[in-house]
Amino acid sequence: MSIARESDRRPSGVALAAAAAAGRNPFDLTGHVSVVTGGNGGIGLGMAGGLAAAGAHVCVWGTNAAKNAAAVERLTAAGGLATGHLCDVGDEDQVVATMAEVAASFGRLDSCFVNAGVASRFHPLLETSLAEFREVTRVDLDGAFVTLREAARAMVRFGNGGSLVATASLAVLQGQARAYSYGASKAGLTAMIRAAAVELARHDIRANAILPGWTDSPMTHQGLHDERFTERVLPRMPVRRWGRPEDFAGIAVYLASPASVFHTGDSILLDGGYAAF
Repeated sequence: MSIARESDRRPSGVALAAAAAAGRNPFDLTGHVSVVTGGNGGIGLGMAGGLAAAGAHVCVWGTNAAKNAAAVERLTAAGGLATGHLCDVGDEDQVVATMAEVAASFGRLDSCFVNAGVASRFHPLLETSLAEFREVTRVDLDGAFVTLREAARAMVRFGNGGSLVATASLAVLQGQARAYSYGASKAGLTAMIRAAAVELARHDIRANAILPGWTDSPMTHQGLHDERFTERVLPRMPVRRWGRPEDFAGIAVYLASPASVFHTGDSILLDGGYAAF
């Protein structure tokens, strides 16, 4: 484990000035501890890779022990620091216990990427039951809320400031038919992030959301590679390709680092220009 030096325990609001005065790279995350839920695959693993490469110790949360281990092996093989943590974010008790474990192990928490999520079944509104709706909101909304709360609780207790980042979706801005629970969860998540940005600023904690566009990941691979879908949607992508998990490495480093100390309450669209077409 990489435990930060006492001299690194500065509030994030003065970290950029301190880094500049010391001639340090403001994107250097050495000594930084980050939680990435759903960090064992897809966008979460892409963000975890960027954070680890910048020097952070990444705590990968997921429900699959084998995938957690594979993600940790991949991050450490590239020279990063990482640990795997079994946690179902839809279970409040597990989130509370796992966040407490991270806090006790490292004595700090600098950033938390609330990324774990499940997809809707794409059923028409008239055929969607409340039970089916809640299968998604249990993780994508309730689980995100508990994770944000526990991460913020730890950051306030440590008194070093921090960064909360939530993975939302382009579905927040554009209607995604037959995915009511997913769209509602992600829209609710952006509202929670804005509220957290206002409430937690006095603790030097910033909060932002990332809105990914069409990104090829294990959760979306089958749909994005459907021939009819590709023919209809890909021509609307100015970059002429789907997003990749590694496309989210840079924004993760920026939002975790002292470089973003004045950036809070935002929803950042990362969609290859799709919404601009």
